[in-house]
Amino acid sequence: MANLARFAVTMGAAVLIAGCGASQLPIGALSRSAAAPSSVAYNVVYSFKGRKDGAGPVAPLIDVNGTLYGTTSAGGGDGCESSGGCGTVFSITPSGVETVLHAFRGSPADGAKSTAGLVDVHGTLYGTTPGGGAQNSGTVFAITTSGAESVLHSFGGKGDGDTPQAELVLVKNLLYGTASGGGAGYGMVFTITTKGKEGVLYSFQGPPDGQNPRARLLNDHGKLYSTTYGGGAYGGPSSHKGTVFTITPSGTETVLYSFKLSHDGAHPAAPLISVKGILYGNTGSGGQDTHGTIFSITTGGTETVLHDFRKSIRDGLYPVGTLVDVNSTLYGMTLEGGTSGYGTIFSITTSGKETLLHSFTGKPGDGAYPQAGLVNVNGTLYGTTSSGGTSGNGTVFSITP
Repeated sequence: MANLARFAVTMGAAVLIAGCGASQLPIGALSRSAAAPSSVAYNVVYSFKGRKDGAGPVAPLIDVNGTLYGTTSAGGGDGCESSGGCGTVFSITPSGVETVLHAFRGSPADGAKSTAGLVDVHGTLYGTTPGGGAQNSGTVFAITTSGAESVLHSFGGKGDGDTPQAELVLVKNLLYGTASGGGAGYGMVFTITTKGKEGVLYSFQGPPDGQNPRARLLNDHGKLYSTTYGGGAYGGPSSHKGTVFTITPSGTETVLYSFKLSHDGAHPAAPLISVKGILYGNTGSGGQDTHGTIFSITTGGTETVLHDFRKSIRDGLYPVGTLVDVNSTLYGMTLEGGTSGYGTIFSITTSGKETLLHSFTGKPGDGAYPQAGLVNVNGTLYGTTSSGGTSGNGTVFSITP
């Protein structure tokens, strides 16, 4: 079950592709990661047990009035037992008291295999599932903090969306999201009201446009920014490396940057963040050793590689999930690498100095293979790992840098 969670989403972003591209050398690429500061406090808050408890959390947590909420991609009872469970929505206190709020039942009545986090809109949580729904093409759902869940929209595939994998974002009382398939065939951006009225805002056209968006949209001063896993101006017929794009709330899309792979990055699958007017993100592969990069990009499209993950210096490998900004220092995770090979937590300055904060050690004492970003709760960062823990079904952890 843990392996299902590990490979369900992010390993697609870690495909190794040989090639050459931009000549730009990344900042700090040749420097060894600094040792973890002695002041770092790390703790496993909860280990998932599987089945009715939930298993394989691959989505970020959110903080609502001091309680954390999240989803799991597997487990959750008997409704989808033949495939390891359809996943759950859960709450957890910072001290580790976990409650399953909803167990997904799968197609046709409910969603399945959630890979995305939640968004809080006036006390009701909204999310997406890549599977389940009337056409088994995914759903948008709403759930109260007490566990009353309803499906707002079932995606219908081509023409409509298919396989939404990212969190929703609220802009002026309207929710915006991405689906990695559907639309004209290459994925799309959609809108949906809290009552369930959905519309296609933009359909990606494939190269040289983007294709297959997997990340949440970022609302920055009235414009939306995100990435596509494929598409763009560089690569062969089936190996384009992805893009950074912007789209207006009315649906005008512009490709800001096309990734080139070598010395650059490829296949971004994580959301962007904005720090003092500059956007920051990561690519799950590409760079000098094809193990991923951290990059910055201006809203005008000027991209800079800040860090190149490299196996030769025992760094993390394949950065995943959105970065989080704490006083202009960025924190993130890698799917693999570190001292045990099970992934890492790292910090990086906006000038590119990276520090390894924690190397996951796996079952039974620690988590393994994180796939989501971190959330900052009063200076303590919380996150999930897709496997590891006492039962091998994943963990919730905290770290205080």
